[in-house]
Amino acid sequence: MLEKIPVFNSVAFPVPQDFDRVVDIANNLWWSWNSPGHQLWTSLAPRLWEQSHNPVELLRAIGPEQWHTLTQSESFTDRYRDAVTAFEHYMDSDDTWHGTHGRDGDCIAYFCTEYGIDSSLPIYSGGLGILAGDHLKSASDLGLPLVGVGLLYRRGYFHQEIEADGDQQHIYPTLDLDDLPVRPVTATTGGQLRVSIEVPGRVVQAAVWRVEVGRIPLLLLDTDVPENRPSDRPITHTLYVRGREMRFAQELILGVGGVKALDALGIAPTVWHVNEGHAAMSMLERLRNAVGSGIPLDTAREQVKERTLFTLHTPVPAGNEKFDRALSAKYLGPVAEGIGVEVGELNEWASSNGEEMFDLGALAIRFANNVNGVSARHGEIVTRDWSHLIGHEAISVTNGVHTPTWMGREGSRMLRNDFGMEWATKLLENPDDIKRLSEVNDYLIWQWHQNRKDAFTTFARGRLRRQFARHGQSPDELGSLENLLPTDRLTLGFARRFATYKRATLLFNDLERITELLANPDRPVQLVFAGKAHPADDHGQALIRRLVELSRLPQLVGHIHVLEDYDARIARYMVQGCDVWVNSPRPPMEASGTSGMKAAINGVPNLSVLDGWWVEGYTGDNGWVFGSEEPNDDWDAADAHDADDFYRVLEEEVAPLFFDRDDEGLPTGWIEMMRRAIDTSLVRFSAHRMVAEYYEKAYHQQ
Repeated sequence: MLEKIPVFNSVAFPVPQDFDRVVDIANNLWWSWNSPGHQLWTSLAPRLWEQSHNPVELLRAIGPEQWHTLTQSESFTDRYRDAVTAFEHYMDSDDTWHGTHGRDGDCIAYFCTEYGIDSSLPIYSGGLGILAGDHLKSASDLGLPLVGVGLLYRRGYFHQEIEADGDQQHIYPTLDLDDLPVRPVTATTGGQLRVSIEVPGRVVQAAVWRVEVGRIPLLLLDTDVPENRPSDRPITHTLYVRGREMRFAQELILGVGGVKALDALGIAPTVWHVNEGHAAMSMLERLRNAVGSGIPLDTAREQVKERTLFTLHTPVPAGNEKFDRALSAKYLGPVAEGIGVEVGELNEWASSNGEEMFDLGALAIRFANNVNGVSARHGEIVTRDWSHLIGHEAISVTNGVHTPTWMGREGSRMLRNDFGMEWATKLLENPDDIKRLSEVNDYLIWQWHQNRKDAFTTFARGRLRRQFARHGQSPDELGSLENLLPTDRLTLGFARRFATYKRATLLFNDLERITELLANPDRPVQLVFAGKAHPADDHGQALIRRLVELSRLPQLVGHIHVLEDYDARIARYMVQGCDVWVNSPRPPMEASGTSGMKAAINGVPNLSVLDGWWVEGYTGDNGWVFGSEEPNDDWDAADAHDADDFYRVLEEEVAPLFFDRDDEGLPTGWIEMMRRAIDTSLVRFSAHRMVAEYYEKAYHQQ
């Protein structure tokens, strides 16, 4: 069913016939997590690749003369054949996890407002999108019959520039669709498929595009089409747009338009996975369809519910998407009429805790047979806060990360050599095989890490040089950056969304104390920060300003660095190249957190508050905990306590272990900690495990 989603190529590439399969590989994000695909682009045009990291853009830039040279290159021809062979084997193989463990007739629809598959397709902002992208990749690797549904943001999420004073600037470039791996879905009548979404007084058209994520089709809706009035064309332009009414319109397009797109393509899901409340209005459209087919309302509600899974990613009800009821009254009249109720009834379905708000989380919970949290602890919190709507305990499926995407090349190469290209799936089925890691000698593991640390240091210096050049620093000052981030220092990484509950500045609660620790001549430490604050989050932006101010203090210069424009590419460098991953949320507000998982699979131990996934992940010998696990309403007292504990653990446990070297200069105790970090995370906190668990707990049970 999913293989029959027709597309047509709207962009022509001047590629010789002998190498025409590069177009297929460029238009499938399979290459982003499979080394033969990645190596194809580096051998095709190394310099252009380093500039763009975008295969579609690369192919558009290569001319006939360069292709003529490539046809004479034996090494490129070998890389091309290797990539084509690996791609065809992957796409055509029936030997998958789902083929062994699944059932015939499955069809899973996965709705999410953002997807972070690769930085070359910038339609994501952070954790939720990266998680959704990892979900699709693992579903592809496992062979699940799943289709993703989202929006095509022509202006994406903002690029971040940090000014010399620490102010965050928001830059929204317009994406050129010809440079993206998106292709128009063909309508049965010809041309690009459009779906119609009724709003009072008019109809909004949404074009449907397809992105290939390995075996998984991702459908993206786009309102920037000539048929729409000028004021409706920007609805899908910007991810997490500030205006509340525009946001409501986006989520109407996602929910209602997404269901219509699947209907138009003849796709009849057996399970609907609504990932976060943004897509909750898909349930109303499904209800309207059922009632429209003659099914009584109560029966239709039960039918929608029994096939729906809703995943919450927020730790408290206040974190869910809520709108003024004036917006539901303005936009949902046609939906309510199709269901046979008044808009006021829809408002009641989307009500919670007596608030006069249209709460998408509450709406989704009422129409979902299964509701899940994204860690064991979060599942308990979801049950505590939402049991009055769920009616039973929430299930929990702890998040995971797509290990082939996030693991460094040295570790990945070893696993490929031992278990083949499908190593992540083979480890899922035989997790004890990870014990192979214990056979790798200390020197090799340390060398792997040093290679990743060197790569991160080179990247970070280049990024900081561009930042400071824009700030107007002199050539001599820019030249001195070659000495930044010395690799013999203990490097702590902190990268995530700058929300206040994540407490990015907690480590500086006692400035004198942290200065002593960072500037210790015998055990020097440096901190690297990266992350964006939402354009409407003044408090989050203030955290960035404060970090920049701290990095300029004479006693801390060279020990604190703030990298701008955090994205998936920077994230890979950081989780692979830092020595320690720091996480300092205010408990219990971290629903899961996945950046620490990405670090752990690379042998980068976590130094974290015991919250979210770390409650399950911490074993006592694979990282460290600090602070209190229990919430404290006295935030100042809690911050002081947690900061003091951080200083103690860093000084007494982390730094001594890192700097304790044997006669050969190896930190043997630290290397054992690295082994344990990998051993306890590589399978248990993989997206393969997560997707398999979703299948067994929810997809297969619907």
